[in-house]
Amino acid sequence: MPDIAAQNGWLVEMRGISKSFGAVNALINVDLRIRPGEILGLVGDNSAGKSTLMKILTGAYQRDAGTVVVDGRETYFRSPHESRDAGIEMIYQDFALCGNMDVGQNIYLGRWPRKGLFVDRKKMYADAVQVLRRLKVDVNSVYQRVESLSGGRQQSVAIARAISVQPRLIVLDEPTANLSVVATNQLLETMLELRKQNVTQIIISHRLTDIFKVGDRVVVLKRGQNVGERLISASTEQEVLELIVSGTPQLPAAK
Repeated sequence: MPDIAAQNGWLVEMRGISKSFGAVNALINVDLRIRPGEILGLVGDNSAGKSTLMKILTGAYQRDAGTVVVDGRETYFRSPHESRDAGIEMIYQDFALCGNMDVGQNIYLGRWPRKGLFVDRKKMYADAVQVLRRLKVDVNSVYQRVESLSGGRQQSVAIARAISVQPRLIVLDEPTANLSVVATNQLLETMLELRKQNVTQIIISHRLTDIFKVGDRVVVLKRGQNVGERLISASTEQEVLELIVSGTPQLPAAK
């Protein structure tokens, strides 16, 4: 029998995910699903379990219970390397860049193109330029050290690194938290450009305004449980905020 996720066109479906750290229940029977090309906002307070859920999706954490389905097939990623092979990337809040290396080196960090025994620097920098053009990001030079870039530009380099492996889904953890208004607007434009290229995105954020500018749908967690899901086009920031503050856990969906 074909999988329900495949029938409904879900790229990813997480069902009944639970995770504990000792006596702390970080996630309790959480569901999340997303279609190809969709931008999904994942919101909640600081203890809601948002990052934990995404780390389970990408294999950084292992779930205690539940199912992860990708392209209609149940998966069990044991590491971020395995989720990357399946086309799923996560960009963390600290960007995880090497400040003393340049833009091109950071985009291809750990997988520099080779020419025999040596790094093919010409190809690396040419490819880096192409990736940045795809994102419509203006960086002065791919030879520029990352530590000299603004926060917004560093975020763009982190996204470029993720895009360089041709992902189908990118998870962005608080992408606008430390950016200026101008840099935030540039990043939101980049997200919209990625959607045009059919790159699916999940945005973990406390900034509802950003999610409502670019998102299609929003999922709300509270104390590790689902408390609501809304279409952006049929909801308001105030309604979502009320769910974050006073929402009650939802009963698990019928199997």
